Amino acid sequence: MTPHIDNARLADGRPVRLSLNAGRIDAIVPMEHAPPATSAVLDLQGQLVLPLLFDGHLHLDKTLLGLPWMPHAAGPSRESRIDTELHLMPHLPLSTAERAGHLIRACAAHGTGTLRTHVDVEPRNGLKALEGVLQARADHRQWMQIQIVAFPQTGVMRSPGTLALLDAAVAAGADLVGGIDPCEIDADPKGQLDGIFAIAERRGVGVDIHLHEGGELGLFSIREICQRTRALGMQGKVTISHGFSLGHVPESRARASATLMADAGVHLLTHGAASHPLPPLALLREHGVTVFAGNDNVRDIWSPYGTGDALERASIIGWRADWRTDAQMLDAFDLVTASAARAMELPFEGIAVGAAASFFVVDAGSVAQALGAHPVRRMVVRDGLVLAHDGVVCDGGPRPLGELVRAT
Repeated sequence: MTPHIDNARLADGRPVRLSLNAGRIDAIVPMEHAPPATSAVLDLQGQLVLPLLFDGHLHLDKTLLGLPWMPHAAGPSRESRIDTELHLMPHLPLSTAERAGHLIRACAAHGTGTLRTHVDVEPRNGLKALEGVLQARADHRQWMQIQIVAFPQTGVMRSPGTLALLDAAVAAGADLVGGIDPCEIDADPKGQLDGIFAIAERRGVGVDIHLHEGGELGLFSIREICQRTRALGMQGKVTISHGFSLGHVPESRARASATLMADAGVHLLTHGAASHPLPPLALLREHGVTVFAGNDNVRDIWSPYGTGDALERASIIGWRADWRTDAQMLDAFDLVTASAARAMELPFEGIAVGAAASFFVVDAGSVAQALGAHPVRRMVVRDGLVLAHDGVVCDGGPRPLGELVRAT
C-alpha cells in the first residue's frame, strides 16, 4: 500500500498529510485534522513540497555529462564553437543517447519533470543527433516528459536541404520546428520564416526560434515572427528564445515589442545570459507576454558551466532581474512552473487533490527560501515513483515510494 506523507509543508506554509493512490494525490488533509494513519507514514518533519519543475530550453545532444572533465576548447565566436563541436563530437566515447541520458537524470535529480530540448538538424549530420535524443527520450519515459525542437544551428537558407531535414525531423518525432537569427545568419528573414512556419502549419506543430540578434535588427525579426504567428492563427504556439534585443533598446521600444508579442501570443524564453542585458521580464509579464526559463547549455562545447538545475536557473534570473521581495521571487519560480507549462502547452497541476503525485522535497520554509538557499532536493517523486533521494538518482531506476519508507 502506498504510504501517507505527513508533515509536508505546502507553499502556503500549511503542514499537511498527502495521501497517494495509483500515482496521484488522493487527499490533502491539514495535520491537525489528520486521523491516525492506517498504513505506513513518511514523516517529512516540515520540509517543503513543491511541484516538479519545467526547463524550457536545453541542448541534450550537446552535453558532455558522463565524460571526464574536458577543458573548454572553443573560441568566443559562434563559428568557432560550431566548428569545435563538429570536430569533437563524432570522436566522443559516449553516444548522443548516453550523454543525453546523463543530463536527463541530472535534471530529474534536481526536481525537473518536463524539459524542452533543441536538437541540431543540419546537412552535415542529418538526423543523427535527433535519433540519439529520441532514443534517450524513449529510455527515460518514467523520468521525464521531453519536447524536442528540430534546431537548424547552421542556418536554414544558407544551408541547402535544411528545410527538408526539418520537415523530416518532425515526421520522425520532433515536436516543434526551430529557427535561428533569420537576418544575421541567413540574411533572408522572409525565406527562413516562411519556410519554418510553413512546416509548422503543415505538420500542426509549434515554433521555437533562437533569436540572438541585437537592437533594432532583433526587433525587426520579432515583428516578422509576430506577423506570421497572427496570420497563421498560431497564437500560443510560438516561442522566441533569448530575445536579447529586448534588453538592448530603450524601454519605449521594448514596450512596443511587448505589446506586439502579447497580441500575437508569442512567448519569450530566457536563460539569463551573462553576455547580454536581460530582457525586461517584469515589463513583458505586465503586458501579458508569457515568459519562461531554461538552462540552455549544460557542460558542453559551448559552455563549461551548468548543472541542469532549473531552480538554480530561476534563482540566477531573479538575481539578474533584481527581484528581491518574496513576491518577486515567486515570479522567478513561476518562470519554471506555471508559465513554463503554459508556454509549452502543457497542464500545470501543482500540489492538489487529483493531481499527479509529482513533486520534490527541500529543507526550506518557503518558495523564496528555496530559491535563495539552493537546498539539496531531499526527494524527487514523479507519478508516485521516487526518482532521486538526497540529490542522487535511485540505483536501478525509479522506485515505488513504499520501498523508500521501508528502507528508512
